[in-house]
Amino acid sequence: MGVLDRFALDGETAIVTGAARGLGKEMATALADAGADVAIVDIDIEMAEEAAAELEELGVDTAAVEVDVTDEAEVEAMVEAVADELGPIDILVNNAGIAANEPAEEMEYETWQRTLDVNLSGVFLCAKHVGRRMLDRGEGRIINIASMSAYNVNVPQPQVGYNASKAGVLMVTKSMAVEWADRGVRVNAIAPGYMRTELVEGVLEADPEMERTWLDNTPMGRLGRPEDLQGIVVFLASEASPYMTGEIVRVDGGYTSR
Repeated sequence: MGVLDRFALDGETAIVTGAARGLGKEMATALADAGADVAIVDIDIEMAEEAAAELEELGVDTAAVEVDVTDEAEVEAMVEAVADELGPIDILVNNAGIAANEPAEEMEYETWQRTLDVNLSGVFLCAKHVGRRMLDRGEGRIINIASMSAYNVNVPQPQVGYNASKAGVLMVTKSMAVEWADRGVRVNAIAPGYMRTELVEGVLEADPEMERTWLDNTPMGRLGRPEDLQGIVVFLASEASPYMTGEIVRVDGGYTSR
């Protein structure tokens, strides 16, 4: 097998949560482009169906499934639905997430809890139920989307709940990686920096000074592009990284290396 062949995902089935748009959609596209059949899992089913239809143009099978990742019953049903429609699940990308930029002293407890529920508990629940099936088969790859905010406090936006939740994702990743390492399931994470998605564009248009602060603190001098995550997600999802588990790969333009 040549080295490039190790990146191929033909015949594999992947779930990507929060994949109807933004970074999730970009990573789902990368997996499909590498040959995987992909389930677009999102709380917005209409956008999920649109994204799934787009991926079918790459010649792969797709599914669109609505789920609230904070609801364990819904997560379990989603996993079963994907397996029934696309076959055994080889790859899980836990991407669904939210952010609340509010000062800690003003943040309502409900906002704090919702952020942790989606960003941390959602990762755990999806990994738990997909992981069970992977463990039964003795193989699988799970990729959790953390953030550089797990390593440092980004400024100027106040986001205590987001930072805490993403730091938690790091330890979920490492803990599951160690527990499952000798049972064929690899668990790694990607920690993106500031990415120029449509949602971020809206924030920066309203506050141009925020973008200047971000750029000044990023050694590469630019925001990331969603496609900057394509290569790393395929690498972690494929046989190009067979001896890699429990790792967090930062893709942040050097931000956390300062």
